[in-house]
Amino acid sequence: MDHLTTEVRWALGGIALLLVVASIYVFALCRLQPDRDRKDLVDRMKTWWVIILLFGCAFLIGKGTLIVLFAFVSFLGLKEYFSLIPARRADRRVLFWAYLAIPVQYYWVWLDWYGMFIVFIPIYMFMLIPSRMILTGVTEGFLRSVGMVHWGLMTTVFSLSHAAALIGLEWHSGARTLPAELYQTGEIPPGPGLLILLIALTQINDVAQYVWGKSLGKRKIAPHVSPGKTVAGFLGGVVTTALLACAVGPWLTLLTREHALIAGLIIGVGGFFGDLSISALKRDLGVKDTSAMLPGHGGIMDRVDSLTFTAPLFFHFVYYLYF
Repeated sequence: MDHLTTEVRWALGGIALLLVVASIYVFALCRLQPDRDRKDLVDRMKTWWVIILLFGCAFLIGKGTLIVLFAFVSFLGLKEYFSLIPARRADRRVLFWAYLAIPVQYYWVWLDWYGMFIVFIPIYMFMLIPSRMILTGVTEGFLRSVGMVHWGLMTTVFSLSHAAALIGLEWHSGARTLPAELYQTGEIPPGPGLLILLIALTQINDVAQYVWGKSLGKRKIAPHVSPGKTVAGFLGGVVTTALLACAVGPWLTLLTREHALIAGLIIGVGGFFGDLSISALKRDLGVKDTSAMLPGHGGIMDRVDSLTFTAPLFFHFVYYLYF
């Protein structure tokens, strides 16, 4: 655990404590109201235990384990996506190259090779996928097919890999806003704290938007995409996330209070539209959940929908300021 700051260790302990308290609350509800069906809520809590235990152990072990875990999540998400879209028979072999992009993309993350990490999928895979499709000789539906494959790669692999890329960030002397004393040799890398802040704020933003929407929401913001989304839910979630980021960010990470506030706003807005983008996808495909892999939650893409937007937005905001 030497790679983790004291604040990160406290944050992990706090998350575990919140999970215990929530589990006790759900257990109490089931005992006090045995006539009501709480199966979905119980399944949701069990799934949260699995998710948090996996990520908690990965944090404690170190960078390599976290990168492998995110790569596995990207694989499951891409597999889930390909099982939903109407792929052409001729493209089945092309999908192999899409899957092969996952270990390559996360290899750049492991190497901390920012230049290749940032261009591999948007440029190299952008050219490779259509080139391979052309060789099949099938032109009917070409544009639709190549667009669907590339969108899946950008969403489930490229976007999510930004979260893993936070782990390898290290302060350097060219940073724009850090004091000179932080460049000293042996400084604990800031990645784990930044990653916890990103994931925690993204999940809290989802919850806050739901609570504010249920409490005060009347005016729908995108009724044809997600009827439950309201203006009050959106604004309440963004403000809640920004204020929480402002309070916790400077303690958990080396973000200044002003930068933490902006990061919270970015996560609040980005998470909202990330959620909506996956909702629009499901509407288009006529499905309620992307799969039933995570009991109580739906599929992998249902769980990481907001993160597909918040991860790259947060990463590049922090990278520009400090790295």
